[in-house]
Amino acid sequence: MDVVIRGHDLPGRMFRVAAVPVHNVHAGVQVREVAEQLVPGDAPSATWTLDVRVKVADGGGLDFAGPAVHGRRGERFLYITWGDVGADGGFAMFRRAKLMLDAIDTDLVRAAQSIGHRLVATIGLTDAHGGPRCARVDPPALQWTAEPSR
Repeated sequence: MDVVIRGHDLPGRMFRVAAVPVHNVHAGVQVREVAEQLVPGDAPSATWTLDVRVKVADGGGLDFAGPAVHGRRGERFLYITWGDVGADGGFAMFRRAKLMLDAIDTDLVRAAQSIGHRLVATIGLTDAHGGPRCARVDPPALQWTAEPSR
């Protein structure tokens, strides 16, 4: 199943980490141990597309798998990873946001699995203090929908 993360309200390229300025903030999705599909922190929006497999777990619930899926069974999630991109192109992660897959309504996931559909997360990427959103993200900052593929 395709999972699309649509980010809006990015916080900008400048941020202070423990009073140390970061000048080239980017966000990406974490695939295994690597931040991929990097987007500058001052972009008008960000869109990431991931392949997530859904299977029936013991007890009839759903379980999620794939290179971008993290966590134990019953606690699966996706990461949006924030970092500083250096002059050499290296990415130094300083913060992550967790999008909990197991919190999504089962009927919504099944609708997204139907032919011609996908699961879409819409997320505000700036926190209440003006910085990159981090930690577990819940509504209203995050909304999940099933939408037709384009």
